[in-house]
Amino acid sequence: MLRHAEDVLAAGSDVPLPDWFTWFSTVRLRAFKGNTELAAGLIPQARTTLEKALTDLPEADGKQRTVILADLAAVEAAARRPDEACALLGQALDQLDSTWYATGVERVRETRRALVPWEDSAAVQRVDDRLYSWSATLSSLQR
Repeated sequence: MLRHAEDVLAAGSDVPLPDWFTWFSTVRLRAFKGNTELAAGLIPQARTTLEKALTDLPEADGKQRTVILADLAAVEAAARRPDEACALLGQALDQLDSTWYATGVERVRETRRALVPWEDSAAVQRVDDRLYSWSATLSSLQR
């Protein structure tokens, strides 16, 4: 199904797109594909796909940037690289400071749950401090 969607996008305007498909761009579809690869346990493929999506993502697309960063962090957590995961979560939290997105927050929280085996590390504790700070709570209530 993902391959078919990629083919439809690559074909351009000659192929009529379903109404629901107009939200997708090549970059957004790539991000979705990376998340699917992550869910399937295809860690190296997910990393490559998500890194490409992040590189190609327009600067103005802050909401999607948060999701991709959180998914990349989940890739690093799955690869047992908690420091790298936490660095990416920090970037996702930075993005949430400027572009609030409930789905992005949920992806960050999901990834944080994947870091339970390393919750005593300084890197995970820094993420927790930011994720559960009073200002983060107030910010989420204001939106």
